Amino acid sequence: MDKNFLWGGATASYQCEGAWDIDDKQPSMWDCYLHENNLENGDVASDYYHRYEEDIRMMAEGGQNTYRFSLSWPRIIKDKEGTVNLKGIDFYHRILDTCKKYGIEPFVTIYHWDLPQYWELEGGWLNKETCYAFEQFAKVCFEHFGDKVSYWTTFNEPKWFIVNGYFIGNYPPGLQDVQKTMYGAYHVMYASALAVRAFRVGNYQGEIGIVHSYTPVNGVDNTIETKIAMRYADNYCNNWILDTAALGEFPIDLIARLSEKYDVSFMKAEDLAVIKNYTVDFIGLNYYARTLVKPYTEGETQLVFNHSGKKGQSKVIIKDWFEQVKDPNSEYTAWDTEIYPKGLQDGLIEAWERYELPIFVTENGVGVREDVTVDCVQDDYRIEFMNDHINAIMNAMDKGVDIRGYYAWASFDLYSWKNGVEKRYGLVAVDFGNEQIRKPKASYYWFKEMIESNAKIIKRRKFEKE
Repeated sequence: MDKNFLWGGATASYQCEGAWDIDDKQPSMWDCYLHENNLENGDVASDYYHRYEEDIRMMAEGGQNTYRFSLSWPRIIKDKEGTVNLKGIDFYHRILDTCKKYGIEPFVTIYHWDLPQYWELEGGWLNKETCYAFEQFAKVCFEHFGDKVSYWTTFNEPKWFIVNGYFIGNYPPGLQDVQKTMYGAYHVMYASALAVRAFRVGNYQGEIGIVHSYTPVNGVDNTIETKIAMRYADNYCNNWILDTAALGEFPIDLIARLSEKYDVSFMKAEDLAVIKNYTVDFIGLNYYARTLVKPYTEGETQLVFNHSGKKGQSKVIIKDWFEQVKDPNSEYTAWDTEIYPKGLQDGLIEAWERYELPIFVTENGVGVREDVTVDCVQDDYRIEFMNDHINAIMNAMDKGVDIRGYYAWASFDLYSWKNGVEKRYGLVAVDFGNEQIRKPKASYYWFKEMIESNAKIIKRRKFEKE
């Protein structure tokens, strides 16, 4: 394993910072959505706003050499006119300086879902003006932090916040409209390219990429019908983000199919030229599970996701495209997430062969209920999960894939979108009900030992071809 490999953890601004209305921070769309619907929120979350030095110090003490975190747009920009909030700028300078103090390489995400409410009121990602506002926000970030950051990503997981927000309707703004989903998807990918252009034109140091919620697609068999369903699923799950960001083009067969029922005239030649000319330097892949599909059989589109932690509630059918199915031989979490490390190995090889760009595994972890009142959470299940997935990464690297970092989700327990703080992912336990006390879990110490041995203690596991 390369001694320069980045080993760390990841968080997101809304999910950990708290301080939702402190130091002139403006409301985000998530603040308003969760408050208005009386849902558990991130008003306090992990109180990272006040405890960031403790958290970053613990990362360093845990052997980690990098930290992936996101910047809060409504903490940095006060209004539609682009007024900069210097208190927000100062907060992120303190984080970056603390990273340097402890020898931690920052890996910075510009947007991790917390759109300012003042832009949501203007239509959010349905409004093209939001793209230009994002470009300006990115420029502010580059200008203020550019000398302290070498790794930037424009967006975290466009698929989830666009599809869930505009198609499924279980994230803000809570819409269920295919045409609006298309607008949002297009605008986000255009905004990403605008940010890449600003980065290139500004000649800032380092590299810029995008982070995608990667679910490699498998089929139940090798029939032609299943292969067609797999292509539909891959376009839906992966290709409209990765092809567009890495190759500069939306999948043409996806656009052709959508154009049979929906308007695609909003796709302008001048926008597509920006997308084509300003592709990313690397891709970040968040991996939790694959997508296993069979051909569509019958019924209307159904997209149901488990936010309760009671198994068996998820269902994905896209009419005339594909149906997602469960592998009876796989293990699943209480939130219906398949545990399938081979999917990461195969997916990394597929992404490398397709895009030939450096890859970072920017999130990987398992969410469970845990009793954090004990002295040390004995999370052997997380150790096994991480071991097998890091093994999958090493197997892919053995095949020649250029992988440069691994980020556990998450650095510490935090708020999980619409799952509150019940669903825990952290290497460090946070006792939310007891003064936010931090206590490393067994996985934290295992990760430290694994990093210090340069991944030599990994129990090697080869995944057989299916």
